[in-house]
Amino acid sequence: MPGRARSHDPAGRASRVSRRLGLANQRGRGLPFAVNAASVARRASLARMPHPPLTLAVAQPPCVAYDVAANALAHADAIRAAEARVVVFPEMSITGYELDAPVVPVEDERLAPVVAACAETKTLALVGAPVAGDAGRRCIGILAVDGTGVRVAYRKMWLGGAEPRHFAPGAEPAVVEVAGWRLGLAVCRDTGVPRHAAVTAALGIDAYVAGALDRPEEIGVQDERARRVTADHGIWVAIASFAGSTGGGYDRAAGRSRIWDPRGRVVAEAGPEPGAVVRASLG
Repeated sequence: MPGRARSHDPAGRASRVSRRLGLANQRGRGLPFAVNAASVARRASLARMPHPPLTLAVAQPPCVAYDVAANALAHADAIRAAEARVVVFPEMSITGYELDAPVVPVEDERLAPVVAACAETKTLALVGAPVAGDAGRRCIGILAVDGTGVRVAYRKMWLGGAEPRHFAPGAEPAVVEVAGWRLGLAVCRDTGVPRHAAVTAALGIDAYVAGALDRPEEIGVQDERARRVTADHGIWVAIASFAGSTGGGYDRAAGRSRIWDPRGRVVAEAGPEPGAVVRASLG
């Protein structure tokens, strides 16, 4: 599958992005973080170094409300079925979209099946969960799980609906690196804020990956957002979309997790049913 064009002037591109967003060595235009222009240039350069193809999957496992142990087993099954280096899961996939769900600590023994599956398959799993924030606050986050354990990789920055009554926003964009590929992280409403994709892309990423939750009639919004990101930044986009039913009034979630190439073409798409997993080779 075609990859994106590689820039020969990453430092210049990073500087332009940084100036446009007002991010160079300052807090810019209402954003709760700053991006250093030199750091952006270095990361952009790294992102454009040649690296082999990456197999990435998007999964939509069945979910039992609040039941981390049961959901961890479903995640482990999805990881084994995916046969991918990276597996992306939907928003709050490990608890369901239950706004009062307790934080899932990184040392939680109920996550052991996910760690074991990652160790067996040499996979990085990006799992949606309520996570701890600063000063005892709760955030909607992404847990990065591999064969060595669990860490909080990202906290959702742009909250919507009733979320601000239950969660605090994250403070900064985040990237995980796998086999030379830099993956920018997002959760649901983040993808609808062009500024989020822009500041994440400015960190020098090859793909923008997100966990999401939408109703079936809203599935077109995911496509619009993904195509905007590919058009603006020339990168891969992957969205793992919740399937089945969950809290927050989502009696029926959309499913249809997808992967878009840098030209905005859908190269992998799941159906609406829980349990589906699809993958693509990025490169």
